[in-house]
Amino acid sequence: FNHKSQQLVETEMAEILVLDDVYDACILIQKILSRQGHKIHTFTEEEDTIRFAQKNRIDLAILDIKLKKMSGIDVLAELKRIQPEIKVIILTGYPTAETARDALSFGANEYCVKPIDKEDLERKVEQVLQLKI
Repeated sequence: FNHKSQQLVETEMAEILVLDDVYDACILIQKILSRQGHKIHTFTEEEDTIRFAQKNRIDLAILDIKLKKMSGIDVLAELKRIQPEIKVIILTGYPTAETARDALSFGANEYCVKPIDKEDLERKVEQVLQLKI
């Protein structure tokens, strides 16, 4: 009996915030992750996202790097200020070493490349949620 693999299965439900200026992308992520038993809150506006984080505990934020008014990195910095323990995955359609480095240096735990790969997203979400920060 392997305790380690057992542990992976028992990630408890997480409160996950998704911010992407493309509504369909939010819905796609919501569909994928709600099947894992997580509670997903989707946003297309940066201000709404930040306001929500001020009032609600979030385990994980999934942020698109390209937004309407701010960059995902700006939102990330703001969310970390509000909830320092929040975990973050950055979504990018244009993966460059620089983007990844920026995201990680501003406190993102991981990044995912768009178009989103279901297995990749599920795996990264599970890994990030298990990090002890």
